[in-house]
Amino acid sequence: MDIELTPSTTALILIDLQHGIVARQLAPHSSEDVLKNCATLAGCLRAQGGTVIYVHVLVNQVRQLPVDAPMPRGNTPLPPNSSDIVPESGIAPDDLIVTKRQWGAFYGTDLDQQLRRRNIRTIILGGIATNMGVESTARAAFDRAYELVFAEDAMSSISAEAHQFSIQNIFPRMGRVRSTDQLRKALE
Repeated sequence: MDIELTPSTTALILIDLQHGIVARQLAPHSSEDVLKNCATLAGCLRAQGGTVIYVHVLVNQVRQLPVDAPMPRGNTPLPPNSSDIVPESGIAPDDLIVTKRQWGAFYGTDLDQQLRRRNIRTIILGGIATNMGVESTARAAFDRAYELVFAEDAMSSISAEAHQFSIQNIFPRMGRVRSTDQLRKALE
């Protein structure tokens, strides 16, 4: 399905492409594939004058609340660079960086203000994990009336089933799901 995008009012928001997260085993897309696709989209949108935003979570500052199924942390301390965005993600000096302390990128950050200052109406989302940081950010963006586009192969999760559930059941009700190739062509 074709899609039309206006780069000047479009932002690419890439979630949690950082050392401590891309090092995990992902499915259905590997970290390497997600990073390659995110870098491709960032380069395409940036070249057309669009806004590129990288979001990273300060993993040591995420609140640990009582839950039935806590995130596995392992017994070893996180490496000092676990919250740093990996260069393979395609980050450039003029890209915006948003720091978060929870799954979603809107709560407690200046993301909405940064988008509105730039008259952004459409958000392309990618990153890790599809059903956590990406979906949480998408829900908040949808509540704020942004048009959403999901780069299906520029995101992944800890299981293929978790990724597919969001891609097939949640995202099509909030926006449009496309491949990196389809979005690249729309931005050329």
